[in-house]
Amino acid sequence: MTRTDKDNSQKNDEIASTEVADELELNQPEAEVTEDGSDVSGGAQTTPEPAAEADAQSTPAEDSTELAAEGSAEPADQITALLDQVAEYQDSYLRAKAEVDNIRKRAETEVANARKFALEGFIRELLTVKDSLEMALAVDQSSGSEVDNRGVNEGLELILRQLESVFSNFSVEMIEPEVGDKLDPDQHQAMSVEESQDIPPNCVSKVIQKGYSLNNRLLRPAMVLVAKLPGETAGKG
Repeated sequence: MTRTDKDNSQKNDEIASTEVADELELNQPEAEVTEDGSDVSGGAQTTPEPAAEADAQSTPAEDSTELAAEGSAEPADQITALLDQVAEYQDSYLRAKAEVDNIRKRAETEVANARKFALEGFIRELLTVKDSLEMALAVDQSSGSEVDNRGVNEGLELILRQLESVFSNFSVEMIEPEVGDKLDPDQHQAMSVEESQDIPPNCVSKVIQKGYSLNNRLLRPAMVLVAKLPGETAGKG
């Protein structure tokens, strides 16, 4: 074979190879290109079906809805429980506050009474002294003695006025009912009854001993006799 024949044979082989390559390119399907430029036409790569993908996405959504419903129910119960506790604490606070106010008021009342009636026992003892002065003055004035006792009487009267002034300064008031006054069990003590046509029944007929009060609290009731109708039994009417 000559050199020319070899060259012709080589050219024929190249032409045949080119034709085979063109046929292969024509028979090969066009490649699908995604938006990002990647080839998805290969046999190993498959596109998931839309239905399956939808099913895969729907399951987490349903789960999240159920969890949200359960989660919303739990905080509501917690809020209700907290509100109940707040109401209970508020009620306890109001009760405690009212109790403290009552204790404070009672303490203030007790302190005020202690100040008012601190001299109660002392004043009660002085009452007998005043009674003695009054009786001494009454006996001296009714004795009819020719001896001039005006100085003694004046001295006794001065002491009595001073004592009455002290009583007045400490809110000591005398209880001296008038004859004919209605018997008051809160301030009078009936020592006995006596018949009387001039005085209504159950009324004071005579004052035996005066009574006294300290700041409107009874120290000693007035001792009195009570009238009744003639022939009436004691305790009737």
